[in-house]
Amino acid sequence: MATKAKAKSSTTVAERLEALANLQQIDSEIDRLMTIRGELPLEVEDLEADIEGLEKRVEKLTGELKDIETDISDRKNEQKDAQTAILQYKEKQNNVRNNREFESLSKEIEYQELEIQLHEKRAKEAKAQIVHKKEVIDDVQEKLTGRKADLKAKKAELENIIAETEKDEEKLNKKSEKAMKHLDDHLKTAYKRLRSSAKNGLAVVPVDRDSCGGCFNRIPPQRQLDIVQKKKIIICEHCGRILIPGEEVEA
Repeated sequence: MATKAKAKSSTTVAERLEALANLQQIDSEIDRLMTIRGELPLEVEDLEADIEGLEKRVEKLTGELKDIETDISDRKNEQKDAQTAILQYKEKQNNVRNNREFESLSKEIEYQELEIQLHEKRAKEAKAQIVHKKEVIDDVQEKLTGRKADLKAKKAELENIIAETEKDEEKLNKKSEKAMKHLDDHLKTAYKRLRSSAKNGLAVVPVDRDSCGGCFNRIPPQRQLDIVQKKKIIICEHCGRILIPGEEVEA
């Protein structure tokens, strides 16, 4: 363990800069492979989320449809019970002893007839709801079928791209891990932080035409000289990226 720490501490600044440049080159190639995949992974995720939402909606609408059908069935039973009650009340009217009992039974019959009419009205409204629910379900099902077809196509496209690039990606990831081992913990942390914060993933950039290769701000001549000499690690005072000599300088 002590030998490993000693080996890292004995690494020169020039060697660390070279390791950083190599690591950036490898990771940039990985980024290029990810770019080839483009927005497909996100599109697949979005389609999967859409499908899940549509399936839940169909499930909800189907449940509501069953509830309406159950309500209609219950109302039919209520109508039958009311009709049975009417027959019973009419039969009792034949055996009443006075007008008061007759009127009381007449009111019960009238109430049951109103109940029958109400159930018929509610059943009619429910049947209209069923027609509407079925139309909505058909519309959602049509959308669901389209989304599933899109998902199948996008997944096939993504799988083809992954199949073409996964071997290269695997090799590059191993190279990246190997290159990372040449850096001390401080540089590893700085490199990862810069990579994650930069839109293009560039943590290490060359000086190109006297300017930072990341943010394109001009680098003062004295700092350019320090960068070329590789005696210390120089960062861009504008974007914070690690600066290395450009190809034309090293050539």
